[in-house]
Amino acid sequence: MLKIKVCGLRDAENIAAVASLLPNVMGFIFYPPTARFVGKNFVIPDISNIQKAGVFVNVSLKELKESGQRNRLDILQLHGDETPEYCKELQDLSYQVWKVFAVGDAMNYKKMERYLPYTDAFLFDSQSPARGGSGKPFNWQLLHDYPFEHPFYLSGGVGPEDAAAILELHIPHLEGIDLNSQFEISPGIKNIQTLKTFIDELRSTSLSSQ
Repeated sequence: MLKIKVCGLRDAENIAAVASLLPNVMGFIFYPPTARFVGKNFVIPDISNIQKAGVFVNVSLKELKESGQRNRLDILQLHGDETPEYCKELQDLSYQVWKVFAVGDAMNYKKMERYLPYTDAFLFDSQSPARGGSGKPFNWQLLHDYPFEHPFYLSGGVGPEDAAAILELHIPHLEGIDLNSQFEISPGIKNIQTLKTFIDELRSTSLSSQ
């Protein structure tokens, strides 16, 4: 069954409501330029049994380690120009490391190959100046040529009407999907009913096909 990550959360009440839907991962953005930035003094509320991912862009290792410890993060999702060596340092601290690659008209598999030993998963997002959050999908058919035995997550414009299309991809090593801007009432505030409907559809269809 595909794993579900809900990202871009920052409001305590909304976080609790999303947690009640039991996604596999909940994501929190620690990147000030985005409208979904959690703020400097934010601490993630308790969301037992759900993994917590922090989204970062080109921060120092010191800053990232401090944020990871303060928020008891399980996953560090890196959207910047972080090197394989940087990723290795974080893995050595027992974090899961997801490296994000922005996708335009093609996939740069040669670049990705350098990160294989030092990451736990890749995440593919639509190319945008804001490093994500564009709400626009890339051409998912590009993923049929994915050459690695390395899990990855699909992001970038996944919307409420996309459950059937996602289930029809049948791409090996597609581990999960990342839901964000297309499920919002406003930036950082998720529409709980829309999320629930989508998650129920995705999970029920996945179970019935097994």
